[in-house]
Amino acid sequence: MISLNIMLLIFVVLFAIIGALRGWAKELLVVFSVILAMFCLNVLENYIPFFKDIFAKGTPETVFWLRTIIFGGLVFFGYQTPKIPRLAESEHFIRHYLQDALLGFFIGALNGYLIFGSLWYYLHVAKYPFAFVSAPDATTTAGQSALRLINLLPPVWLSASPTVYFAVAGAFILVLVVFI
Repeated sequence: MISLNIMLLIFVVLFAIIGALRGWAKELLVVFSVILAMFCLNVLENYIPFFKDIFAKGTPETVFWLRTIIFGGLVFFGYQTPKIPRLAESEHFIRHYLQDALLGFFIGALNGYLIFGSLWYYLHVAKYPFAFVSAPDATTTAGQSALRLINLLPPVWLSASPTVYFAVAGAFILVLVVFI
């Protein structure tokens, strides 16, 4: 059995390698899609009556799957290469320097932390409803470190109400400045 904090590290390294191959501009779009997904979940959970009821009264497994589908769908579309000709032909999406790969490596690692960390947090909030995933054991050293790490996962600090709004505003400013 492997602990979830080791899985987080494995996914951070895997996404970092993917980020180095894709380049920084494409990886930055994925960061923006994660921020947008957190924003959409925040709005759905707090302001849309139908979803608010589902999140409040649904079973933990239902809430987990709803969050995962919304989050995963937006992240999936973030990983799709832009098809708008003006954006696709932009210099930002053409990789030809070592610095593009290195910056893509670090932003890809951030994406691994944001994506897997968010899914882990949603699993934790749902109280690990699946038999193939067990909660961290507080009596072991690995379990204690995993429980401490849960407090540092992205939804803890990014889904907070004012933080997610500032993140969306910052993402839109960067899109305007960098890509357009």
